[in-house]
Amino acid sequence: MKRIWTSVETIETTGGFTVLLDRKPIKKPSGTPLTMPFAALAEAVAAEWRSAGLDGSEIKPDDLPLTRMTTTAIDRVAKSYDDIINQLVGYGLNDALCYRAETPASLAALEQAQWQPWLNWATDTYGVKLNTGFGITPIIQPPGTADVFHEAMRAFDIYQLTALGVAVPALGSLVLGLALSQHKLDAHTAFDIAHIEEKFQVERWGTDDLAEERRLAILTDLQLCVRFMALCDQKNNHDIKI
Repeated sequence: MKRIWTSVETIETTGGFTVLLDRKPIKKPSGTPLTMPFAALAEAVAAEWRSAGLDGSEIKPDDLPLTRMTTTAIDRVAKSYDDIINQLVGYGLNDALCYRAETPASLAALEQAQWQPWLNWATDTYGVKLNTGFGITPIIQPPGTADVFHEAMRAFDIYQLTALGVAVPALGSLVLGLALSQHKLDAHTAFDIAHIEEKFQVERWGTDDLAEERRLAILTDLQLCVRFMALCDQKNNHDIKI
């Protein structure tokens, strides 16, 4: 897609806010106008379209990440709400923070120091106490754990759930995803905590360009998720930490 518009503005309409390109609303793939309930999100989406394609290059979906996430929330997540919650609860029942290294001792100690506080936070916040173990042997979590996570997830609207649907798999941890949603972590810190073992190996053996590109892509996705959640906060009364 090439840039053919000159003006970008946001307007309040029935049901929320719409972004206009040359006075015509942005449309979803279904052909209907893209309307969102958050003024801050609409302004951020408009900013994407103001800067997209200014150099004459072809505009790609990655140039409009907030637009993409908003469309995903409305057209996909709203229709698969229960399925997405079930998938995220599955991450909670197999949370990466529960699977510890037994050796080397230095890595095991690092994981205990960095991961256990967040499992403790989940206990304090949601009343769920997750079991931990070593290696990849499946860990059975206490009865009722899934119900607690289901209840926690149903507190999120389709926009917050869209962000979590990206962040949780990227982290391998529902606990860290929930901490992000509660503004207890920024994206960079959550990324570092989730990738302790990988960072440990890199420090010992080094890395390659492909691995670094993958890590940067994951961090970029997490930063986008945190920003999207903040823009979709009904109160919009806290700083966006990415």
